[in-house]
Amino acid sequence: MMKRLISAAVCAALLWTTVCFAVWAQDEVSAECALSKDGAVDAADVLQSLIDENPNRTIWFPDGEYLLSHPICTPADPRKSVDLRLSNYAILRAAPDFSGEALVRLGAKDPANDTATPGSNYALSGGVLDGSGVTGGVTIEGGRETAIRELSIKNAIVGIHIFYGANAGSSDADVRDVNIIGTGGTDSVGIFAEGYDNTFTNIRIGHVFVGVHLRSGANVLRNIHPLYYSDYTDYENSCGFLDASGSNVYDFCYSDQFCVGFRTLGDISNVYSNCYCYWYSAAGGREIGFRADGKFNSVVTNARLTFRSDTNNAVLQTTRFFGKGTFDNLLVQSSLVKDRSYRRFLRGSFFWLLNRWFG
Repeated sequence: MMKRLISAAVCAALLWTTVCFAVWAQDEVSAECALSKDGAVDAADVLQSLIDENPNRTIWFPDGEYLLSHPICTPADPRKSVDLRLSNYAILRAAPDFSGEALVRLGAKDPANDTATPGSNYALSGGVLDGSGVTGGVTIEGGRETAIRELSIKNAIVGIHIFYGANAGSSDADVRDVNIIGTGGTDSVGIFAEGYDNTFTNIRIGHVFVGVHLRSGANVLRNIHPLYYSDYTDYENSCGFLDASGSNVYDFCYSDQFCVGFRTLGDISNVYSNCYCYWYSAAGGREIGFRADGKFNSVVTNARLTFRSDTNNAVLQTTRFFGKGTFDNLLVQSSLVKDRSYRRFLRGSFFWLLNRWFG
């Protein structure tokens, strides 16, 4: 009797496992049909058909290489949206004759501004996007609640481009745990955001001319680390973080070897907390922590700047004398600083009070 009960229990467990596996398998659509073992067959049209024919499904990309001659586009309409998931060693690679701005264009079809309908939270995650030096990695062009997470973007002119958002400019994207490697050219940018209200977390960026370029506000950036290691062409305009909007928050962001760490355009203001600039080589000859093309109006707390002694360096450069900006608890070896004009923005100083009055 006991043996029969045990056998029945084992059979029930196996049946449950089989049913659950079948349900799981039905939930995901495999892109294996587009997989080219030698990476020589164009998979773009097959993948686009797979996206178009499977609304509200997760599309799984197994390990291997998928060659693309043009972008694959996902719908913004939540009734048609998909979730693209790449395994760790799945590679979307641009063909030499690739035509288009990026390998993957999220929300580029069937425009919509809808977060109420189930399916609105579409995403791209995992794997590698290789721009082959001819295109970008991924764009967000429409829809809401878009997520990009846990992937690598290589050899891309622009790693991630977030367009002006569907909701009166708001794109509401969440980008985290991403590695981006550019092309090293002066047109190479890690992240370019035109849409508002995005969150960027845990991102490493290398071999670009500009690490992060913001043309929008209400963005939060946490633990973002761009590194410059190009050929120093037009080095004075290289920048870790370029902000043309203001009203953004930077927390533990680290500019590494760019001529300018943090640059603002116009009389705008941001909040910088626990941010860091470091220069490992004197090859460029210039080191500027913060640059304001206008008044300096930002609040900078606990910033650390590590200058070399053999360069022309400055904590701050501005094009207008006054401003309401503040350096609070600035960590810098003052004996290495060539330009001391930043002192007028040190909290509590006489000139800081003057700036507050006239700025």
